[in-house]
Amino acid sequence: MGDKGAHNNRMELNGKSIIGQGRSGGSQKTFYAVNAATGERLEPAFHAAAEADLERAMALASAAFPVYRGLERARRAAFLRQIAANLEGLGDPLIHRVMAESALPEGRVRGELGRTCFQLRFFAGIVEEGSWVDARIDTADPDRKPLPRQDLRSMLRPLGPVAVFCASNFPLAFSVAGGDTASAYAAGCPVVVKAHSSHLGTAEMCGSAIRDAAAQTAMPEGVFSLLFTEGHRMAQALVAHPSIKAGGFTGSRGGGLTLLAIAQKRAEPIPFYAEMSSVNPVFILPNALQQRGAQIAAGLHGSITLGVGQFCTNPGVVMLPVGQGGDGVVSALGEKLRATAPAAMLNRNILHAYGKAVAARAGDVRVRSVAAGEQPGNAAVPALFEADAKTFLKTPELSEEMFGPASILVRYESLDQALALAATMEGNLTATIHHAPGDEAACAKLIAALETRVGRIVFNGYPTGVEVCQAMVHGGPYPSTSDGRSTSVGARAIDRFVRAVCYQDAPAAVLPEELRDGNPAGVMRVLNGVRGRE
Repeated sequence: MGDKGAHNNRMELNGKSIIGQGRSGGSQKTFYAVNAATGERLEPAFHAAAEADLERAMALASAAFPVYRGLERARRAAFLRQIAANLEGLGDPLIHRVMAESALPEGRVRGELGRTCFQLRFFAGIVEEGSWVDARIDTADPDRKPLPRQDLRSMLRPLGPVAVFCASNFPLAFSVAGGDTASAYAAGCPVVVKAHSSHLGTAEMCGSAIRDAAAQTAMPEGVFSLLFTEGHRMAQALVAHPSIKAGGFTGSRGGGLTLLAIAQKRAEPIPFYAEMSSVNPVFILPNALQQRGAQIAAGLHGSITLGVGQFCTNPGVVMLPVGQGGDGVVSALGEKLRATAPAAMLNRNILHAYGKAVAARAGDVRVRSVAAGEQPGNAAVPALFEADAKTFLKTPELSEEMFGPASILVRYESLDQALALAATMEGNLTATIHHAPGDEAACAKLIAALETRVGRIVFNGYPTGVEVCQAMVHGGPYPSTSDGRSTSVGARAIDRFVRAVCYQDAPAAVLPEELRDGNPAGVMRVLNGVRGRE
């Protein structure tokens, strides 16, 4: 049971966009989701959203914003929790639809659903606790010399309706009810979602859960809309619409940069947070290699092949010392990857792009193919390549992402060469350092180099997997994201959809509760330079 009753897990899909509490008429153009493993067409037909649907969704979202942003924190938290309850109430039909549309195994899908519901409840707790608003108060000082100080109070306030673009590789956790939606709702922003064409049925089921949660908790109607569309026109129109005040995107570099350009060229430019490509370099230091070479090879195999290599934190480049120990890792990892069975990918476009990237790398005379079997028509074969550091440094294209179960091993001769590799890498979501006693000096130098290149540094672990918590940073310098100051996972994700507003000499009655004397909201804040709940 949910907070106010479980959601109906026998819902029927009708293939029409959700506009507030209603459904669109849609256009005459229809398209279908496809079984990712078999290529079979999945019912029902989905109707492409029409321009009138977009305008209706925008009008509702604009009308909902002043109401939703002004709701008590407890009510917004209740809405988030009800979404989680409704998603859980969908039961096995949701699990089976996700599996069909993504080729992901049942355990992975159930785990992703659990993570999705956890992060909704996580943000509900953050909303209630309230310190995320960053309330700061400097009270008036009429006796200050040489000039008196006015009463100044500031806090973070929501931007307005947010456009969310669903990711292909996480049909639940980074999609309709995923982290972008949850953090936007926590900030006080209505959301308009553009469904991903690979998991249309999943999107409709999750969208219905949100729509019903909005009704169950008496949210303003326009707090949520979901648009089904094929092609790029509607996505571009959504970002360009003047009612949209921010955007969240997880996907390809090409798609993210196109939408970012539209966001920046508007009459009123808006923040657009795009998570894009990342190769997540792994640095193996000499003593770690000597002590744990076989263990590291096994861990890399698991990380490279996890989810058929379709995690945005997949280790696509591994920096490995030359010498016998490194040769052992190359041999062991290659053997493990060659023994890994081919597996279906999320959709045929991703599979085709992966096969093309592997073929190009295998045909490059500057690298050695360690494991690069011919790609069959319906599944991905893991691949592994090797290059020396000098070649890699002179050949930027070797560091390009191969989205799938593939990686390139780069053999370095010295710490200086490893540091040069770190310094010349593009911005990435993560970097990993494997170290052991005796590697301390090298590790410290690598950290200093990598802090400017990545959002998260992993030690003696593997980058795949992102914890939903207060401290997590799932972002990084360009081009891993469009704004390296942001994160799409963790409590700071709210910061993308807010901005600071200062109130000078404001009457007490008009101040937000978090800024009033006596702190009736009970939130942590800074009062005259002292942090506390005063």
